Amino acid sequence: MSFEEKEMAENIKRISGVNPRKCMKCGKCSGTCPAYEEMDYHPHEFVAMVEKGRIDELLASKSIWTCLSCFACVERCPRSVEPAKLIEAVRLEVIRAQGANHLKAVQIPELLDEKLPQQAIVSAFRKYSK
Repeated sequence: MSFEEKEMAENIKRISGVNPRKCMKCGKCSGTCPAYEEMDYHPHEFVAMVEKGRIDELLASKSIWTCLSCFACVERCPRSVEPAKLIEAVRLEVIRAQGANHLKAVQIPELLDEKLPQQAIVSAFRKYSK
């Protein structure tokens, strides 16, 4: 693991507040994930990859966008590892790197999807309009 990868992994851990070393790799988080079939890296794999510093792969992963942020994995984890928080931290790193940390109201209509819950729209607007 290079210095840059190690630094990025530490940053992800700091942002999320999660200690991936607590994971015992039981897979319960992945077993309960409603988006499991759509993800290229499942929650338990995500945790292991952060622990090993394989952040570059995660940054390019579709899993960070497929995660529903439903926190089913968090509820199911017997060790309170909270994989969803790690996924969110990696997602934020990608957004910050793209310089797309702000969302304007006029941009929302083009981003809408019929299947997207309104709560997600409002949450995204609040989060990215600051």
